[in-house]
Amino acid sequence: MKKIVVIGGGTGSAVVLSGLKNFPDVELSAVVVVSDNGGSTGRLRDEFGFLPVGDLRQCIAALATGENEKEIRQLLLYRFDQNSSLKGHNLGNLILTSLENLTGSASKAVEIASRIFRTSGTVLPISEDSVNLVIHYGDGTIMVGEKNLDDSSLGGKKIKQITLDKKAKIYDKAYEAIVAADLVVFGPGDLYGSLIPNTLVEGFTSALEANRQNGGKFVYVSNLMTHYSQTHLMTARQHLDEVHKYCQRQTDFVLINNAEIPPEILEVYKKANDFPVLDDLQSVEGGPTFVRQDLLSNTMVKADKNDALQRSLIRHHKQKLATSLHQLI
Repeated sequence: MKKIVVIGGGTGSAVVLSGLKNFPDVELSAVVVVSDNGGSTGRLRDEFGFLPVGDLRQCIAALATGENEKEIRQLLLYRFDQNSSLKGHNLGNLILTSLENLTGSASKAVEIASRIFRTSGTVLPISEDSVNLVIHYGDGTIMVGEKNLDDSSLGGKKIKQITLDKKAKIYDKAYEAIVAADLVVFGPGDLYGSLIPNTLVEGFTSALEANRQNGGKFVYVSNLMTHYSQTHLMTARQHLDEVHKYCQRQTDFVLINNAEIPPEILEVYKKANDFPVLDDLQSVEGGPTFVRQDLLSNTMVKADKNDALQRSLIRHHKQKLATSLHQLI
């Protein structure tokens, strides 16, 4: 069995996990960011003071198996639309919050939910410490809270640095999973919202280094589109430079989609000032291996009218991406 650890947030990691779980020779773990404070997750975090559960819930849903897999996914992803205090809340978030309240621990809540929903892998928070993102912009502005990364009024501003509002320690099981992995997958996902926050937790970079020393490989999955309020007009090289800087480890591989995105989808993104990530990566001796393939899903994801957050409409194709990652090991 080959061990693969997928590091990121909810939406991007769910695509990778849902594809990789179909390979019987793979042991999967998801290490998930815990700094989200927007949407249903943010409301529950404010009310109960627990760790955010939205990204954890998406990964559990992606790994659900068995004859009732479809129904389990629908249950975990169901979002209330009634005109009530539950409007916009996700049922899976409420279940995890309830379990967190019963057990007093986000990690225990996830373990129990994983057993209930028979997941084909392990879901782990990057940390059990509650933290917020601090966003430092190039113009000197400082904003606290991950939800600011989706604020279109801040769009186009260059992000200089991302930090946490206090120290956080890596969850021991997340550390162990990263160290033991044959392949560590970083992305896809929002660069500053879903990926980099994981690297800011104390112990993350040392886990990556220990993984390298153990012979593990490290792959970054390049995003398809820029994000106006995070990575406006950033190229693939600029994304990768940020990954290397915060991870303090060079990637062994970078997966890049080389299929054309349909014009009608590009037009939708253009209205939001989002554009395809320009592939300006060039091979250098001793650098990462760049793998360019058709990794694109041509199905536009329908927006949920009850979801307060703006989410990507075009994503990687789960099986194309999973196959490409599987070939690396």
